[in-house]
Amino acid sequence: MSTDNKQSLPAITLAAIGVVYGDIGTSPLYTLRECLSGQFGFGVERDAVFGFLSLIFWLLIFVVSIKYLTFVMRADNAGEGGILTLMSLAGRNTSARTTSMLVIMGLIGGSFFYGEVVITPAISVMSAIEGLEIVAPQLDTWIVPLSIIVLTLLFMIQKHGTGMVGKLFAPIMLTWFLILAVLGLRSIIANPEVLHALNPVWAVRFFLEYKTVSFIALGAVVLSITGVEALYADMGHFGKFPIRLAWFTVVLPSLVLNYFGQGALLLKHPEAIKNPFFLLAPDWALIPLLILAALATVIASQAVISGVFSLTRQAVRLGYLSPMRIIHTSEMESGQIYIPFVNWLLYFAVVVVIVSFEHSSNLAAAYGIAVTGTMVLTSILSTTVARKNWHWNKYFVALILIAFLCVDIPLFSANLDKLLSGGWLPLSLGLIMFTIMTTWKSERFRLLRRMHEHGNSLEAMIASLEKSPPVRVPGTAVYMSRALSVIPFALLHNLKHNKVLHERVILLTLRTEDAPYVHNVRRVQIEQLSPTFWRVVASYGWRETPNVEEVFHRCGLEGLSCRMMETSFFMSHESLIVGKRPWYLRLRGKLYLLLQRNVLRAPDQFEIPPNRVIELGTQVEI
Repeated sequence: MSTDNKQSLPAITLAAIGVVYGDIGTSPLYTLRECLSGQFGFGVERDAVFGFLSLIFWLLIFVVSIKYLTFVMRADNAGEGGILTLMSLAGRNTSARTTSMLVIMGLIGGSFFYGEVVITPAISVMSAIEGLEIVAPQLDTWIVPLSIIVLTLLFMIQKHGTGMVGKLFAPIMLTWFLILAVLGLRSIIANPEVLHALNPVWAVRFFLEYKTVSFIALGAVVLSITGVEALYADMGHFGKFPIRLAWFTVVLPSLVLNYFGQGALLLKHPEAIKNPFFLLAPDWALIPLLILAALATVIASQAVISGVFSLTRQAVRLGYLSPMRIIHTSEMESGQIYIPFVNWLLYFAVVVVIVSFEHSSNLAAAYGIAVTGTMVLTSILSTTVARKNWHWNKYFVALILIAFLCVDIPLFSANLDKLLSGGWLPLSLGLIMFTIMTTWKSERFRLLRRMHEHGNSLEAMIASLEKSPPVRVPGTAVYMSRALSVIPFALLHNLKHNKVLHERVILLTLRTEDAPYVHNVRRVQIEQLSPTFWRVVASYGWRETPNVEEVFHRCGLEGLSCRMMETSFFMSHESLIVGKRPWYLRLRGKLYLLLQRNVLRAPDQFEIPPNRVIELGTQVEI
């Protein structure tokens, strides 16, 4: 590591604390309360307190420290992480059939994230505002309205970007974790007996004593590790080492101290179960703690909102979602984006969830299925990468997978018990997103195949045009081309109806690479097909947004001079109709038509001046 990197490490680590650990860092607000609230048939009993604390501690060690930070984060695509990245890596060296299965797993994992992201802002902010029940019980009717007001402000500022506000996240979250540690340590000192729960024997005794009920109770324990996917998804922003350093030096010790502090409090004062987190604090500190908790939960919500923006852009660039308006809110950081449609759709969903569930305890029942489902898929995909990409010994990889699934599957199964009491929500949202993504991908492929199956050879047509040229008009024409070897529909229709060609014709293809970024040296490839025809292929990573003006600039550097305001862009606009199909495929076709109707137009996608665009329509049956 260079000197510069060493100097910046504390700053990067601090930033990681502010962004990556917001969700898992606010879990102490509600986790132990949900574990011991009596819903599983036992109250605040010594064995139950010790058992839950032991389970929480060892989940933090095994799932977060070992599985994600040590193993899963080894799988990166040019430094980037996330479930879709893992899907892409896992499918590189496998058969077509296996790749299809891995893609389905990756899409299910991404869909689960959309289901989870609706719940996280709601449960986080509500659990913080519920501190009012301790400070001023008469204000409990204001919890829902205040939660909506806080989240409304949060969603409203998204369009302005979070660069300036983000600078405050790190010190606020560092303060939050230090307060967690101090409150917990203060309570542990008063009742150090609680530290016996560090022994995993208490977790085993918990299962032996409470039997079936203990298994169902795992659905509450998993609340302690919600947000664990953010560690992997945000790897590209901060790097592996700062995220690991932040966890082991600040986050893990603070969480353990606070959970055990709550346990120590409950052993002495079982009545504190109504809100053990806030009751850790002395009376004079309740209002400052309430304000700090509200800020911390807003930051946790911001992290998942930014995460859903990033996932959506990645899905759009990989062809699983329709193109939509993406606004860059920072000239310095390409990862800071704003997607208006997603922002307000998410806001509407969060408000509906808050009004419907009314209390964070009710929402806790909905939380967990999406998280644990993604954990199972991550285990399978990451071990596939270890075997196929890293060429680890198959028996060693099998042992790792078995170890992971021995934890993941019981956690997921325990959460299925929540299905009727709220677990249906993230599953339903995930199913909707999975249907949309698979429909867009498959129907888009079907459309392109339909358009090109009767297409003539590009080389043959160019040779024919050069031999018997049509009328030529001055200037440059750019035809957007999806396939390299097929004649663009717009070119065919221009010749058919106008019977003219420009003096210079450029066939432009914008391609998404299996990488987050593409170096400028490899951005543009130019091939002269004839004296008047050029093919330009511009490559972008899935974290980048294509820009035709940038492509023209790169073309100029390569010797093909193009002026945006002196160029005509010809594009095809397909009018789609659903042909004869089985009823279920007709439904999917109609869904695709609905998605296509709301797609962002190509000039807006690629930042082409509207007055330079000519669209030629054609009807296509799908």
